[in-house]
Amino acid sequence: MASSDRFINERKGAWQRLEDLLNLLDRSSLRRLHREEVRELGRIYRRTASDLAIARAESRDPRLVNYLNSLVIRAHGRIYRADPAEGRQRLRRFFARDFPGAFRRTWRYTALAFAVYALFAVLAFTATTRDPEFSELAGVPSGARERILERKPRWWKEANEANQLAASFIATNNIRVTFNAFALGATFGLGTLYYMAVNGLSHASVLALTYRAGYGHELLTFMAGHGVIELTCIFIAGGAGMLFGTALLFPGDRPRFDNLRLRGREAAQLIVGCVPLLALAAIIEGFVSPAPGIAPWMKFGVAAITGVALYAYLLLAGRGEEPPPPA
Repeated sequence: MASSDRFINERKGAWQRLEDLLNLLDRSSLRRLHREEVRELGRIYRRTASDLAIARAESRDPRLVNYLNSLVIRAHGRIYRADPAEGRQRLRRFFARDFPGAFRRTWRYTALAFAVYALFAVLAFTATTRDPEFSELAGVPSGARERILERKPRWWKEANEANQLAASFIATNNIRVTFNAFALGATFGLGTLYYMAVNGLSHASVLALTYRAGYGHELLTFMAGHGVIELTCIFIAGGAGMLFGTALLFPGDRPRFDNLRLRGREAAQLIVGCVPLLALAAIIEGFVSPAPGIAPWMKFGVAAITGVALYAYLLLAGRGEEPPPPA
């Protein structure tokens, strides 16, 4: 028997089985196969790809090469083709279970980020209220301080002139701030702590200056509608950064790389989950917060409704359906 015939006889059973599995996939989808069938599909696909390489190198039969080539291409397309229904289901599962679950597992890091921000915010507000020049130590330039105290600008009203453009810019900026808070976790978490402190100092110092100038309540009214979602996302991102930083510092019983991989996955879930929330905050900030036709009590009402809805979602969504935390 020729070597090519022996090669075909030895392998054709696997090729036929691969065809059977592909025909089954044509009538359903990959996620409907049993686990063993999925493993078998991957195993036979890799073996058939290897057979194709052997056939190209050793066989002079173009029909065999063409057959194996078409079989491998077909299998590759079925295995790696994105299933839209499966993608939608994965997306729903992420926001219904994975993201809020990750928030609950890591809430201590988020709480630490909030505590650092709040501590420095209280310090800056108290000190700036007593001495406006403290605002320079909080990162507010002296020129900006003088404009706030003397000219009393309502800079947030500019968003009314181009709401859509403002919302787009705000969303981009908020996402940048969030990613910065997370990325600085690579400095063993110290950069994230510093970022939380700096934001707390500058935000509270500006608010204190506007109160000294007599229009702080207007700024607070502007901040209320979108602030709950926006600040929560910044705290979550800060928590994600410190989660990553502590994984570098304290790997525990597992190897540092494994700890980084597991904690990094949780941190990434937190950041990705914040993106649509920041987009929602930007829409509110662009269209609701600066609108003069919306009464202050309505803006505070938006703050209350979004706050209750957001924390109900983070604390309750997906309970009882969560996978076990990383070991």
